[in-house]
Amino acid sequence: MALSDRHFPRRPSYRRNTGFVLAAVILLAMPLRAQTGTPAGAAREVPQRRTFPVTRATSAIKVNGVLDEEAWAHATAIELPYEFFPGDNVAPPVRTECRITFDDASVYLGCTAFDPQPGKIRAHLADRDAITTFQQDDHIGIQFDPFNDERRAFQFRVNPLGVQADAIFSELDGIEDWAWDAIWQSAGRINGDGYVVEVAVPFNQLRFPRAEGAETWGLDLYRSYPRNVRHRISAAYMDRNRSCLLCQIHKVEGFAGITPGRNLEIDPTATAHRTDRRDELPGGPFREADKGGEAGVTAKWGITPNLILNGTVNPDFSQVEADVAQLEVNTRFALFYEEKRPFFLEGTDFFATPLKTVYTRTVADPRGGLKVTGKAGRDALGVFVARDAVNNLVLPANQGSDYVSLDQRVWSGVVRYRRDLGKASTVGAVYAGREGDGYHNHLYGVDTFVRLSSADTVRAQYTRSNTRYPDPVVEEHGQRAGAFGGGGFFADYNHQSQNWMWFAQVQDLGRDYRADSGFIPRVDVRTAQGAFARVLHAEADHWYSQLNLQVIGLRTEDHDRRLTDQKAGAEVVYAGPLQSVLDVTASTNKERLAGVLYDLDRLELTGEIRPTGNLRINVAGTFGDSLDVDNHRKGSGLRIAPSIEYRLGRSLELRLSHDLETLDVDERRVFTARLTQGRLVYYLGTRVFARLILQYLDLRQDPALYMEPVEPRTRRLFSQFLFSYKLNPQTVFFVGYSDNSRNVPLSGGLARTDRTFFVKLGYAWVP
Repeated sequence: MALSDRHFPRRPSYRRNTGFVLAAVILLAMPLRAQTGTPAGAAREVPQRRTFPVTRATSAIKVNGVLDEEAWAHATAIELPYEFFPGDNVAPPVRTECRITFDDASVYLGCTAFDPQPGKIRAHLADRDAITTFQQDDHIGIQFDPFNDERRAFQFRVNPLGVQADAIFSELDGIEDWAWDAIWQSAGRINGDGYVVEVAVPFNQLRFPRAEGAETWGLDLYRSYPRNVRHRISAAYMDRNRSCLLCQIHKVEGFAGITPGRNLEIDPTATAHRTDRRDELPGGPFREADKGGEAGVTAKWGITPNLILNGTVNPDFSQVEADVAQLEVNTRFALFYEEKRPFFLEGTDFFATPLKTVYTRTVADPRGGLKVTGKAGRDALGVFVARDAVNNLVLPANQGSDYVSLDQRVWSGVVRYRRDLGKASTVGAVYAGREGDGYHNHLYGVDTFVRLSSADTVRAQYTRSNTRYPDPVVEEHGQRAGAFGGGGFFADYNHQSQNWMWFAQVQDLGRDYRADSGFIPRVDVRTAQGAFARVLHAEADHWYSQLNLQVIGLRTEDHDRRLTDQKAGAEVVYAGPLQSVLDVTASTNKERLAGVLYDLDRLELTGEIRPTGNLRINVAGTFGDSLDVDNHRKGSGLRIAPSIEYRLGRSLELRLSHDLETLDVDERRVFTARLTQGRLVYYLGTRVFARLILQYLDLRQDPALYMEPVEPRTRRLFSQFLFSYKLNPQTVFFVGYSDNSRNVPLSGGLARTDRTFFVKLGYAWVP
């Protein structure tokens, strides 16, 4: 099952590759099932899915967290009788009852979450979709599958204070997209019996087929109950031998006479900013470098209940939320950053393919755009076109990637089509292209997803690209002149069941393959990898809740058949009391750099523990051999990244993280990099918060150990203060300040280089 926080991660870790002998002995020696559950070979009766009737509300409903209207007394009741983690469909430790009804405008859910100790309920104020924090709280989750095709669902979650999170869940792509936003109502209230949540989701925020009579939807209801372990409770029986989620949830039948209404949303925005820069450091005066204001508008129109047109003119694509900083020292390939801009988030899953051929952050500064997404019957379509003032390019190769940003206008466009086959398979096609003066990149491809059984799936994709780079890129970055083409192929097979997991994957990306509208920073590779894992389960009071033991291997060659990467080893993933998780990997590796193949041994670990509802501690680390990318040699590396999140009461949130990376060669320190990030947020309610972000980089390098000149010390400080009022995802008011500072070599201190004041006002008009 693909929902990452509904189930402990059971899929083999594709990023790690672990060696075989010791782990294979352990796997074969293990009993078929640990501690509890059905004995080996025993059959288990699986309850049938139910179809619940849903009827119209008999009175008006006010969403306030109190289920006292007459409509709730007559609404359909649905219990949540199964704990699916850590227990295997056992009776849950607490009782939960939900009720569902609807009227002409919305579907309503009201859930009573009983708790024998209400004082231990975990609930905090937070920004919407702050899912990492949200998952630590008690909450209720709801998923609607309006097409009843068991492929895609709209997800809504509410904590006991009414804080919202929403997402699109795509079963086939394994995507749980928290960037998607809907405008809906929620309320939560803690009382002497536990807590109550109440939800109203307007039909104009959903997509559903047009039907003459009553419609049947898939409905998933679940509860998160975090204490010593995080109990996950469901209305439906969840069979661990089935790797699909939506194929197991209940149905609700009776939605009759519903329409999305006009299904029109217009979101005007107005922004203003002023940036001052200092030309002389450290003490020169600030001068006004950039000042302005812009107005723009984005609109969404439901052409039909399941076909949406989005358009934008002079859009505001500014990011109020600063990107999480990443260490970029000693890296060979471009780093990935998540998309956060609203226009591109509509229907993200419609554009997903096994190879990441669509990455909308390549569109940097559009003047306008159009997008159409929707589904009719078995056919799904996604199209978008944008005019961009900047051409951002990643130039990939086997040994590294370069980044180029050209002051050049380009057209960007994507067409994605997918057709459902049978009950759970698909076939699809994609086109992604960019074109400007002296430049083009066109990519075409076909793909398929096939469910062979309840536990086995196959994916495959083939794409072909044709590219021509502008002359300056050819000359300055050593790229091919004229038009050239290349192919890309991907296929994998996955098995996920109660006690076993395995996968096999192959990928072939040609030397001249380019996906400029996507994110593929490495080409000229032929990769084969596989994994085999044993999964053990136990009850909540055992020393572990789940234990994964796995072996993985990988081999990559370039198209001259030279070995470039190879990994093998063993990995153990543990989940236990205090919501603790520990992942330890020991691996042997081979990596090619500048024509030399190096042997590297590494130990990797990640761990997390939540000793209380207010505290989360996380650490990640890599130890052992490493490559000095800049100077083409082998060294000894260390990277460790601890972080802590602490909640003081319901309103104050503190997050601190520190990333330390070092590299030594012949017992001499090449560099030490430190990246510290702090985040302090005070919530005045579910809609208002004030936030301070600090990001500090300290990089020390020994110039005597570098082939090219480097600065002995580089320091950077970024700070941002933001006041946010968010009535809904589009009706917002932001005012803030940010600045950047860097070290001045002669003075030894930090000097502010620029400062920016900004304000943004957005409004969602839904006629």
